[in-house]
Amino acid sequence: MEILVNGTPHTIAADTTAAQLLVILDLQGKRLALEINQTLVPRSQFDTFVLQPHDTVEIVHAIGGG
Repeated sequence: MEILVNGTPHTIAADTTAAQLLVILDLQGKRLALEINQTLVPRSQFDTFVLQPHDTVEIVHAIGGG
């Protein structure tokens, strides 16, 4: 199925979870925020949140500084 990730089309398998998407994108374990269809998905739901065809995913990396 097709989804958009930060404006770029990606083809993923049906029933892919948010956590699996992060593995596919090699982003697992990184500090980031995940927004799907303009709704923030809590990290506690990454394993159970199943992506749907044509979802729009925005991934924002946390950057520390001081």
